[in-house]
Amino acid sequence: MLNLASTKILREAPVSRRHFVIGASAVGASLVVGYSAAAEPAPAGASGAAPNPFAGYIRIDPDNKVTIYSAHMDMGQGIYQGVATLAQEELDGDWSKTEVVGAFGDPALYGNLAMGGKFQLTGGSTGTASSWRRYRVAGATAKAMLIAAAARKWGVPAEEIVGADGVLRAKSGATATYGEMAALAAQEPAPAKVALNEPKDWRYIGSENLPRLDSAPKSTGRQMFTIDVRLPGQLTAVMIHPPVFGAKVKSFDAAKAKAMKGVVDVVETPRGVAVVANGMWEANKARDAVSVVWDDSAGEKRGTSEMFTAYRALADKGGENVAVDRGDAVATFGKAAKIVEARYEFPYLAHAALEPLNAVAWMNPEGVLEVWGGHQMPDLYQAVAAQIAGLPPEKVKLHVMKTGGGFGRRACPDADIIVEAVSTAKALGWKAPVKVQWTREDDMRGGRYRPAYVHKIKAGLDADGRIVALRDTIVGQSIAKGSPFEAMMVKNGVDGTSVEGMANQPYAIPNFRLDTTTTDMNVPVLWWRSVGSTHTAYVLEAFLDEVAHAAGKDPVAYRMEMLADKPRHAGVLKLAAEKAGWSEPLAAGRFRGVSVAESFGTYVAQVVEISLDKSGAPKVERVVCAVDCGVAVNPDMVRAQMEGGIGYGLGAIMKSRITLDGGKVVEGNFDGYEVLRLNEMPKVEVHIVKSAEDPKGVGEPGVPPIGPALANAYFQATGKRMRILPFDRGET
Repeated sequence: MLNLASTKILREAPVSRRHFVIGASAVGASLVVGYSAAAEPAPAGASGAAPNPFAGYIRIDPDNKVTIYSAHMDMGQGIYQGVATLAQEELDGDWSKTEVVGAFGDPALYGNLAMGGKFQLTGGSTGTASSWRRYRVAGATAKAMLIAAAARKWGVPAEEIVGADGVLRAKSGATATYGEMAALAAQEPAPAKVALNEPKDWRYIGSENLPRLDSAPKSTGRQMFTIDVRLPGQLTAVMIHPPVFGAKVKSFDAAKAKAMKGVVDVVETPRGVAVVANGMWEANKARDAVSVVWDDSAGEKRGTSEMFTAYRALADKGGENVAVDRGDAVATFGKAAKIVEARYEFPYLAHAALEPLNAVAWMNPEGVLEVWGGHQMPDLYQAVAAQIAGLPPEKVKLHVMKTGGGFGRRACPDADIIVEAVSTAKALGWKAPVKVQWTREDDMRGGRYRPAYVHKIKAGLDADGRIVALRDTIVGQSIAKGSPFEAMMVKNGVDGTSVEGMANQPYAIPNFRLDTTTTDMNVPVLWWRSVGSTHTAYVLEAFLDEVAHAAGKDPVAYRMEMLADKPRHAGVLKLAAEKAGWSEPLAAGRFRGVSVAESFGTYVAQVVEISLDKSGAPKVERVVCAVDCGVAVNPDMVRAQMEGGIGYGLGAIMKSRITLDGGKVVEGNFDGYEVLRLNEMPKVEVHIVKSAEDPKGVGEPGVPPIGPALANAYFQATGKRMRILPFDRGET
């Protein structure tokens, strides 16, 4: 029985920067530089931590290759490019010989500093913030040690040596590549402190001309993903999952399947039945021949309609738990000159990444379990794999693969795909490497959705149209409840992921109440690109437009009045409005809407311009986006993530939904779960605010503003408010 509670994924570890000391070591003739916590005594409970297999952040080999070990995995958001940029800003090695690989195995070294540093996790758009200082310090340290080694070898002052593009040059004329000096540099004492480049001297950070490291392999088909992994003797398994969430295997008959050509075995796992064959085609074909009897006594049997009926009734009662209670909103409503009320409904959403879930497990001849996959939570996945295999964590080696999208789906607290791959390989007696590969239908019906929500929101206005009171009640499932993160993320019955974006709403409203009711649906849910702000930003910004209209105010001016003490919100709103020509008349048949939202420390405003097609449906023609993410480490990637977030968000708002019928998921592929098509992608203009603030992430914050900006433009075109999503349901 797998017991996630026993995995020490949130184990204590030294995480404060004051615990870290710079260290370096020689690996053969290479130099490896990183932080070390060795000077600190091991904390209680940390004995199960696996030893760090990399010992650092940067490795310089004799051939001048620079390998950077990333604490964060890359699922297309470009964090590998980001950490390489940060490290090379100070190191200034040979960019053409730079490689970034995913690291694992030491939360003290690779823990997410933006989340406290106790565990390694890629998520919450924190990769850049978590990496901002440590990779620059590591790069500067490596360079200082290289220069010190060269000074000692050449007998010249260190001040007379410069390093650039992977080459050390002295005024005397002596030269050497970083690689040629690496072994000597590893013998130098690491400096206790290094100076970092001033912004005026940055060559890499903020550059518009830095080639993306993965452009060539991705555009030529050479980039390896988990779906591409093929080991000698590897078998392929496909899963038979329960037809309703919560059901379990009672019995199964695999006689027909086992008689089919290419089928190796059919085995039970903690998550269903695995059909194992020599290849994907044989496994898929044999899956249809397996007969499974399910125990669905604890299964979810309700459909979408029943769920929303219950949610609406709960919203009418008001929330059971209070997230924010500032002033006295309820009493102020009684004194308001005008009341505006609305209800909003949001469906379950699938992540629908291009590469469906997969993982490969292999017990190698040395007794080390190797697991390939999109390891978004490597500490947890390593611990879970070790527990299933009956091994200590240091006997589990992870291969952190690039993935064809993630959007939160590969950061799963129950380690679903890892459990399936390792359990299947174990059931076969570890006789061969096993890849568990989900199909699109498995992925779409496998759960872990963005939760469905109902909001009931109410505003009280004074005689001048100002909001004097606001109340929002949110009804929906908790993502963190029942996970290893519950103690951290659920406070006083309120899951922070359910209310983020509304609990910290920026507008100057004197009386504000936010309450929630957490529901018990047996449908597994998970964070989805921009998490709580996917629904809270829509409600806040679409409703604010309603209130502005009721007050007879311009939507931009109305917001600006309430953002006087929020300069970064106001800054992006003003910039987007100016670049969109908000004060200028539109061409006939064009309409626009606006919204602004902050998520994960990044501020984004968007102006959407639409037309209506012959059926009256909106066609998004243009999106003007302003983003303030602090220092833009890689401006082109900032633009790319804004563009991608806009496309992803538009598809969800206009078309996407997961529905249940008697507990069974209806949608199975893109014919039912629709996303934005290429011909529907609008023209997007991204304007980046120049900033000296520490950088924040951009992988998610482009998503929240696009939905309400579209809804507000649609109101201008039709007079209809879209409160039941997605748009194509045609319900207001």
